[in-house]
Amino acid sequence: MTQPKRLSQEAERTLIRRLKARDERALEELYDLLAPWVLGLAFRILQDEDEAEEVVADAFAQVWRRVDKHESERGPLVPWILAIARNRALDALRRRRRSWRKAQRWERALSAQQGADAGPALHEASVPGWPLHREVHAALAALPEEQRRVVLLAYFEGLTHSEIARRLDQPLGTVKTRLRIAHQKLSAALDHLRDWTA
Repeated sequence: MTQPKRLSQEAERTLIRRLKARDERALEELYDLLAPWVLGLAFRILQDEDEAEEVVADAFAQVWRRVDKHESERGPLVPWILAIARNRALDALRRRRRSWRKAQRWERALSAQQGADAGPALHEASVPGWPLHREVHAALAALPEEQRRVVLLAYFEGLTHSEIARRLDQPLGTVKTRLRIAHQKLSAALDHLRDWTA
């Protein structure tokens, strides 16, 4: 991968000043300059394109929220952003491992229970489509918190993308990326239920 374009000290100072003044065009310029590099770093850690894209969105959202706390004496802008992305990617990796452990425990518990309790609980069996409800809740629970939150706001509270961005104080692009990734994950997780909805 090519190294990111080096910013002159003056160009960096100007960019930081514009970001602190909440100039969205400056954020777009910074994104265009660094996003491929941040994506490459995140992908090397996660080995998953969707999760790496989520890290990019998270990292630039954090830069936007916290740029006023960046002090040039502590180091240049680019390493600061890469450190944010690295930390986000490592957090995502830890969440994934926790999810795997939870899924393994759930599968073991389910295997142990099969035979003793082959059918639904009485209160579930009385609800039309109970397996569908259970599977949807499980698929939602498996999403990372940031993605689950935007899905709940969009589909259960009926908020628009712009309303979600305002509610969460996130850039609109971040909200759209999270919804797109969550939709892909939910579609894949629930694909086996097509017969129930047909």
